[in-house]
Amino acid sequence: MKTYIKILFLSVVVLTVSCKDTFLTEKPYSSYTPITLNDSLGFEASLVGLYNHTSTIFSWSDQQGWPSVWQVGTDVANATANQQGVEIPYYNYTVLTPTDGAAARTWNRNYIMVNLTNIIINSIESPTLTGISNGGKDLISAEAKFFRGYAYNNLATCFGGVPLITKALTAPKTDFVRASLNEVNEQIVADLTFAAQHLPDIEAVRSNTKGKLYGRANKYMAMQLLAEVYLRMGEPALAEAQLQAIINSGQFSLIKSRYGIKSSNPGDYYADMFIYGNQRRIQGNREAIWVLEQENPNTVVGGITDNPQQRRVWGAAYHNVKGMALSDSTGGRALGRLRLSNWVIYGLYEPGDIRNSQYSIRRRYVYNDPKQSATYGKPVPYTGTDTLFNIAPHTTKWYQFDPNDTFGYAMIKDFILMRLGETYLLLAEAQFKQGKLEEAAASINVLRERAFPDYPTVGKVSASDITLDFILDERVRELIGEENRRMTLMRTKTLVDRATRLNSNNPVNPLRGLTSTHLLMPIPLSEIQLNKDAVLEQNPGYE
Repeated sequence: MKTYIKILFLSVVVLTVSCKDTFLTEKPYSSYTPITLNDSLGFEASLVGLYNHTSTIFSWSDQQGWPSVWQVGTDVANATANQQGVEIPYYNYTVLTPTDGAAARTWNRNYIMVNLTNIIINSIESPTLTGISNGGKDLISAEAKFFRGYAYNNLATCFGGVPLITKALTAPKTDFVRASLNEVNEQIVADLTFAAQHLPDIEAVRSNTKGKLYGRANKYMAMQLLAEVYLRMGEPALAEAQLQAIINSGQFSLIKSRYGIKSSNPGDYYADMFIYGNQRRIQGNREAIWVLEQENPNTVVGGITDNPQQRRVWGAAYHNVKGMALSDSTGGRALGRLRLSNWVIYGLYEPGDIRNSQYSIRRRYVYNDPKQSATYGKPVPYTGTDTLFNIAPHTTKWYQFDPNDTFGYAMIKDFILMRLGETYLLLAEAQFKQGKLEEAAASINVLRERAFPDYPTVGKVSASDITLDFILDERVRELIGEENRRMTLMRTKTLVDRATRLNSNNPVNPLRGLTSTHLLMPIPLSEIQLNKDAVLEQNPGYE
């Protein structure tokens, strides 16, 4: 284990120093090194480790406001009075500087992923490696290249051109320079194209005693990510080809009927998709393309990493209200660290949209503590500024309750990272950018037919409705709480306009100082300072 720590951290120290990340606090998740990657078991263990590391991109319990970073200060959400800290520069942009902890964390997590994947890719491509067939080598390389493409796309979206590293680092390096964005994009496209060609179909993934391992990489994951990259690059026709291939594969379908473990309870088919126990393909979710699976650590050792905080951030702090008890139906314990913007709450949804039903957007509570007999069963009133915190309207997608852990420090739900609903939205965007307005409207209407029970009388759109803003609006209706909204608006270069136009009226922690500078995050100052033998240039506006 000590050997692994030395190799990993000598290889990434220059690129991975961030707030509270040190040699002593980093947790290694595998004992495999390039020395031991010489058989299929070693490679398999290292590939599984990539999923474990991916989960740390979404969890950071030391900074519980981490999920807020990607939502507040955009068009969809605001920070409440119960802010945690790391999210402050992402609504008060006047204090976003190169010492920012969230930017450093983003850089850190993704460059660790780059190095982990490089170790696998370099090792599998070694001419001295024998005992694994060429097909087996391609499959291993494809899975690693998917994750390298994923990490570099995150970095390119957040920072622009960044140091491009395709060889595992085994010694300190202090002369990194930024590659051009075009060079980074070319590498991402090469990795994802290879992954799409060599990863298995979703029904051809490996199996174990519990069934098919749908959580492992499949070719459609690579194709969807590649389409998003092409859109960011301004290549909508190439994006459209990838997205049409996913849709035409016949392997996925939109959820349009009740299913799963609570299908006999009050609810609807859209909300069913986000119930814990319903999220995976093996659990009936045929819409899912990539689900990052998590397990309850009380029953599976190491089932989650670093205690994800999404439920605490997105849900309201209703337990602060006398007469309200923690329960499954109210989503478990949350802290209300963000609040949906007034635009989302009051102006986004049309009447009849199932995505705005009481099962997906909670707007009201009923007193549920039988010990408080005077109020039990009665509606909880909004008083004063309470809609900004304790009973603020919110998405229910992160609800999760464990009766054996009512305090619920960690959230143990799966992360649905790709699904067919977003495929249609990306397709509409690709078609719009080619001037194919009729086709874009048809793609949007596939989702609207699912969302409006009275479609086409209610909900249908036409070519004249289609703009980039409309598509971005529809993304919120469909993906609120799922998508990384900040990265979507950075990718489409609409962050400044949409945040200032749609979300500048928050009475608590209002939007401040947002400019075009913030279409990129600052390069972490620690990386620049440690890079003593070359100039690692800062993004404009952060000097």
